[in-house]
Amino acid sequence: MSWSTSDIPDLTGRRALVTGANSGLGYETALELLKHGAEVTIAARNPEKSEQAAAKLKAATGEEPDILALDLADLASVEDAAKSLSASQDSLDLLINNAGVMAPPFRQTADGFELQLGTNHLGHFALTARLLPLLHKAKNPRVVTVSSFMHKTVNTVRQADLRAENGYAKWDAYGRSKLANLLFMSELDRRARAAGSNLVSVGSHPGYARTHLQSSGPQLGGANLEARLLAIGTSLVAQSAAAGAWPSLYAATAPVPSGSYYGPSFFEFRGKPKLVHPSKAAQDPQLAQQLWAWSVEATGVDAF
Repeated sequence: MSWSTSDIPDLTGRRALVTGANSGLGYETALELLKHGAEVTIAARNPEKSEQAAAKLKAATGEEPDILALDLADLASVEDAAKSLSASQDSLDLLINNAGVMAPPFRQTADGFELQLGTNHLGHFALTARLLPLLHKAKNPRVVTVSSFMHKTVNTVRQADLRAENGYAKWDAYGRSKLANLLFMSELDRRARAAGSNLVSVGSHPGYARTHLQSSGPQLGGANLEARLLAIGTSLVAQSAAAGAWPSLYAATAPVPSGSYYGPSFFEFRGKPKLVHPSKAAQDPQLAQQLWAWSVEATGVDAF
């Protein structure tokens, strides 16, 4: 595929929300959307960093994004953010569920869920559900959910995993959260089709990209061997955050079918975006429906 960011169409008049847009993939995604005319809201939990990112984006594009306070690890914050956006906008064309945490020591969200599944999946599940009325007011609404090739390291998600009831292994938990992202993407697509909605639900992953995400996991630069190996691998193999954002940008702006999934072309590690295939577990409709039901129970919100 010869796609580049110059192929992104004119997005004038389209409104987009990007989660985790203070740095890394989210920042680069917001940057390109602004460059191509979209009205962009960046959503993150750190107000100071959001202001800094917004200033950088304005300096780079001449356009100033809106800022939305959002802590995906706190369902009350998710609800407040959705209410705030709904009060300030009459529609939403594009939601990019990008924010995430990777392999931290065991922690819990404000609502008692394991942090990675709670943030990467449940927070985005609740946000998407609460913003669906706003999305449905747009002519051609689209939701892009960012996963990872690490979803292939696990083969299931269980309800007990939401609270780490059977113990915690940080990389397994990360893989489950990324598997959950794809199961959510596919079930959102299925439910939208069943409801006769024209909403497009697609997935993407960045391959191996140099982003702030690594710093939320093992502490780089310390004596920890895992951290050192991760730092070496990142410096030698990883592509830039700008390149890592290409699959998300392609999924967000190209004429792609709902339910499809995009990643880098070179062994899914780096390169131009292409259609890629999720794992067998990520394509399990029964597991997707189960996860949806568990997510409704956990968050108290539903869609379709």
